[in-house]
Formats: sequence, structure tokens, C-alpha cells
Amino acid sequence: MKILSTSQIREADAYTIAHEPIASIDLMERAASACAEWIANRYSDGAAFYIFCGTGNNGGDGLAIARILNNTKYYNIKVFVIRHNDKTTLDFSTNLSRLAKSKNIDITDISDTSQLPEIPETAVIIDALLGSGLSKSLTGLLADVVQHINKSKAATIISIDIPTGLFAEDNSANTGKVIQADYTLTFELPKLAFLFPENAPFVGEWQVLPIGLNKEFIAQAATDYHYITEEIILPLLKKRDKFSHKGTYGHALIIAGSKGKMGATVMAAKSALRAGAGLVSVHIPNCGYTVLQSSVPEAMCETDANETHISGRIKTGSCNAVAVGPGIGNDADTVRALKLLIQDTTINTVFDADALNIIADNKTWFAFMRGGSILTPHPKEFERLFGKSNNSFERLKLQREMAMKYGFYIVLKGAHTAIAFPDGSVYFNSTGNPGMATGGSGDVLTGIICGLIAQGYKPHEASVLGVYLHGVAGDIAAEKMSEQGMTAGDIIDGMGEAWKKVK
Repeated sequence: MKILSTSQIREADAYTIAHEPIASIDLMERAASACAEWIANRYSDGAAFYIFCGTGNNGGDGLAIARILNNTKYYNIKVFVIRHNDKTTLDFSTNLSRLAKSKNIDITDISDTSQLPEIPETAVIIDALLGSGLSKSLTGLLADVVQHINKSKAATIISIDIPTGLFAEDNSANTGKVIQADYTLTFELPKLAFLFPENAPFVGEWQVLPIGLNKEFIAQAATDYHYITEEIILPLLKKRDKFSHKGTYGHALIIAGSKGKMGATVMAAKSALRAGAGLVSVHIPNCGYTVLQSSVPEAMCETDANETHISGRIKTGSCNAVAVGPGIGNDADTVRALKLLIQDTTINTVFDADALNIIADNKTWFAFMRGGSILTPHPKEFERLFGKSNNSFERLKLQREMAMKYGFYIVLKGAHTAIAFPDGSVYFNSTGNPGMATGGSGDVLTGIICGLIAQGYKPHEASVLGVYLHGVAGDIAAEKMSEQGMTAGDIIDGMGEAWKKVK
């Protein structure tokens, strides 16, 4: 699914109106109907709605929603039109006239804060003040209305298209008030701003509602940003041939572990196997031999000359993919071993955890790291590698710049893990849950991506598919164990069902 800019969505609206063809008021009706259906499915007769409308098209959406809800169930609906300026759009005026003919709906014009209503705790607020075209921080009456809504103890706040006050992309310069929605109902495609953690208190849980914007226009629209859905995943999947054998599906090498941190190796190795690699070898310090042989009997084990940590030159042999970093520590011997590996290897490599921390202390190594390398940092590791950012939008820009500069695939882990490609494209993940914020979850992802590369998936395919599968397995684990009770091992256990789901 593409993520388009505000101007592109506006162009998609205009293109749909011209080429379907459909009148703009009817397209608005389509959007309002989708919202009203979503709302009516969640609230029974007797629910009280306080609908705040601006005087533009977002306000027109709110007026149409009020009318449709009124015709759907026995709701108690109050509409407040915020007259923050003298301008109105034609579709707003049309929907206001239509709503005025409805029975049992109170419509109140508000031009001063003294006219703002007290909002009961049982009420559901619908925010239809401003849409996604906002580019300046709120001031004046609109800012006061937003503050009034946020201070209320209403049961739920639902924003239409985007929370009023939030910019659709970059909020770096946004200093104004923003609606703190529980739900945001947006149209056709997600907004980039929805994917950043600092905007979560405003956006709440968001839902994309299709309204029939022209598919050809969307397909041809150029964008660097994508939201990973099954539509993207399904074409990536490789079929297994009836007469294949373990050699058909590649050989993954996991370089991981140190004394006291062998669990990371176990999880990465198990994950590579669950990802479908035909063979998995692990290179570990000698102290981990018994642990690995007993915990992952399906993996082959190569022990380092050193007892407690990785050292020396590591042979990649006939392997098709390498992952390095989980639990390796930062001993001087290990630092030298990683440098030698980077210099020697001609194989696609996944760098994670301690490998990233070592590289962060030796940034000159970027210059001789292989193009196509996959880096999987969490936010702090990313900061150590590439520097600080003031907010998520700035960090996204930096992530893209670094991916393009060095030819890396940078998998920045989070609620919507962002994968930056060397060509500047970014793919945001749609799967996963907060229960995955647990030790070892990143080691599992490393193993999955390495296992996919071993099978012949290209780095961009392995990154996107690996992140998506990892999230699906996490969702399966949360269903079984709860978000609080799940562990990284439960994510591994969910991989079999995850494969079934994506297929």
C-alpha cells in the first residue's frame, strides 16, 4: 500500500471526480458513509454524539456523518459548527442544508469560546474540524476548541481523516494544539505522520477506509513510502519444488554469542531454521557448545578457538548468508574478528546488536562494508551509528540518506519498523504488537532475515518479508500468551502459523 502526500491525495480526489466520473459532493457522501458505517457498528441505540465541524470539506464530512448516523439508529446527536472564519466550501454548505432538514439533530454555530458546550463523560466526540491540508500550527478559536475537546472527559474521541492540528507528514515545526483522538478514520491510504511514535497520543488507533479513489492514479503515483500489506508480501513468496532437498534452500551462518549470552545464539539459529533455511551453522565461543547442541540439534555447531567470546578469522565457506552480532559482546578479539569478516566476506550479511555497536565505534568501516548489507538497529543503536535526530521525521530522513549513501538496507525496529532501501524507498511494517518489546525479539528477526537470504531471497525481499513474518508470528504469540506474557521464544513458535497465514 502506498503512502502518498497530501497534495497527491488531493490530486487523486480530483482525478477520481473527473474520470469516474463522480460529483465531489457524492465522493464526500461515500467517505461519510464509510465512517458512519464504522461508527454504527460500534455504538448501539442511545449513544450520544457531539460532532464538531469546521467550515471546509472536513466539516462537510462531519455534517454528512451526522445525517447518516441519524438515519441509521436512534442516536442523540449534537452538531457544533465552528465559525473560525468567513469561508465555507460548496460541499460543506450543501451538507449543512441537507442536515438542517433532518429531525432530532441540534445544530449550533460557535464563534466564541464562551459558546462551547459542556461535554458529558458518556459522549462520543467526532472531530471533523480540519482535514489533512493543514500546514500551520493552530491558533485562535480552533486552538481553543481543540483544547476544550482534549480537556473533556468524553468517553471516546474519533477524528475524521486526521486529528485536527496534526500535519500529515512533517510535524517538526508544529507547535500548536492537536486533537488527542482515540481513533482516526482516514481515507484510502495511511498518512506518513501516523507511523511516528510521538504522534501516537494524537492519532490513537487508526483505520484506513476505502472510498473508491481511482486505482490507476494511485498505481501510477510516485512515492518513496509504502505500508507493507499482503498485496506487497504475496508476490515475494517462493514456492517449494516437490523434488527439492536441503541444499536447495541454502546454508545460513549465524555468528553469535559470548559467555552468559548464548541465548541470543539459540534464538537466532532457531529462527533461521523456522524461516526455511535448508542448513544452519552457528559459530560460537567454545563455552556455548553444549548449550547449542542440546537446544538446537538441527543446527551444525562450529566452536571458536576462544572459550568465552568470538575471535580470529571466521570462514564463511559454502554459506549463502551470514548474520553476526547477537550476544557477541565487544571484546578486543571480537572487534578484530568482525573487521576481518567485513573485509573477507562476499556474502550478503545481516548486522545486528553488538556488531552494530562495534561498527558505531569504528565508523570508517562503513566505507568497506559490502553494498547490500542489512543493518537491523533499534533506535538507540541507530543513534550510535548515524547520529541524533530531533524527531522521527528527521530520523527517517537520516535513515534514507545513510541507506542511499552506503548502499545498505537499514531496518529500523519499532512499532512500524521502517526499512530503508539504497534507492531511497522506505517500507513500514503493518504487523506486530507491544508484546514484542521483550529481550530476544531482535535476535529472532535477525535469524529470520538470514534464513530468508540463504534461500535466495534478495536483501530487499528478505528485509520486507522477514519483518512482516516476524510481526505476524508476534501477533500469533500475543493471541496465545497475551502481550504481557509472551517471550521471544513464543515468536519463534509462531513462525509455522505465520507462514500459513501469509500463504
